Amino acid sequence: MLNNASSRRRFIAGATTIAGSAALGFPAVTRAQGSPISLRFQSTWPANDIFHEFAQDYARKVNDMAEGQLKIEVLPAGAVVKAFDLLDAVSAGTLDGGHGVVAYWYGKNTAVALWGSGPSFGMDANMLLAWHEYGGGKELLVEIQKAMGVNVTSLMYGPMPTQPFGWFKKPITKYEDVKGLKFRTVGLAIDMYTAMGAAVNALPGGEIVPALDRGLLDGAEFNNASSDLALGFQDVSKICMLQSFHQSAEQFEILFNKNKYEALPKHLKHILAYAAQAASADMSWKAANRYSTDYIKLQKEHNVKFYKTPDSILQEQLKIWDTMIEKRSAENPLFKKVLESQRDFAQRAGRWQNDVSVNYRMAFNHYFARKPAA
Repeated sequence: MLNNASSRRRFIAGATTIAGSAALGFPAVTRAQGSPISLRFQSTWPANDIFHEFAQDYARKVNDMAEGQLKIEVLPAGAVVKAFDLLDAVSAGTLDGGHGVVAYWYGKNTAVALWGSGPSFGMDANMLLAWHEYGGGKELLVEIQKAMGVNVTSLMYGPMPTQPFGWFKKPITKYEDVKGLKFRTVGLAIDMYTAMGAAVNALPGGEIVPALDRGLLDGAEFNNASSDLALGFQDVSKICMLQSFHQSAEQFEILFNKNKYEALPKHLKHILAYAAQAASADMSWKAANRYSTDYIKLQKEHNVKFYKTPDSILQEQLKIWDTMIEKRSAENPLFKKVLESQRDFAQRAGRWQNDVSVNYRMAFNHYFARKPAA
């Protein structure tokens, strides 16, 4: 039997040979003997956003597991192309890959926005990822990307907590308060806020706060307490409305140029996929820690007031969504196909989740809710 050191040397030597032969058809990933395959990535996030940190976390996991055979470098939004140009840049091979959300490619095919926009038939973000992995979503995304004419391979990961309804100059107490506001959102949420009477402008994360500061926007939504704090929302608004169905279940997308990805040795493709799963769990844990810390910081250090979005507005969102998806389904057969797949999975898996999950708020209130004085 070979000892461990000998086995390891033969494995690495064999992997290097495979990598070299696989790369022959795709010169872009060829490498000098002994040097790592280098993939240049760009995120759609500013360098100071926790989302860019999540992108770097994924790259670090890949780099650690690849042990010198593969290296991913992640640049922030704008380093090579603008945030909303990332998909085209990766498809064309200008970049080897990237990190973002599929809702950003809504303009190419509305169906991709269903990986994050709307109430997702009552699924949370982790359940939506379960649908993607095991309920047919992965195969549908490939079909949609083919229809879009993009040369990419995607890995979905990283369930996001429910996103706020938005930051405003004053609390939103009723549906009519949104009418006439200049507002920022993306994806199918554009349709939802437009139907509520807002004048919507889709902007990448780094451009939102400057637009609010100059009065080009009256309100905006982005994602979470940590991102919002880093982007400076607290400097231009002191009111944030929590809970919304516009993006109640979203996740990240790791993009690869398809040619570059397919040219990689099989074991490196396995590392890319399993690193995404590991990063998905790690991101969830880090988010719970950082988001909660910054949620308190925004209140105590920046005097931000958080309010729950009234149920009357949430109910109106659901009604608007029903009308929207009927219209979009009639326009786009792939949109309808995704919805039908999600509905089937949500009806089964969502019922199970709701039936077995205990009311966590009951326990939280038992231990932490302020008790009346004796």
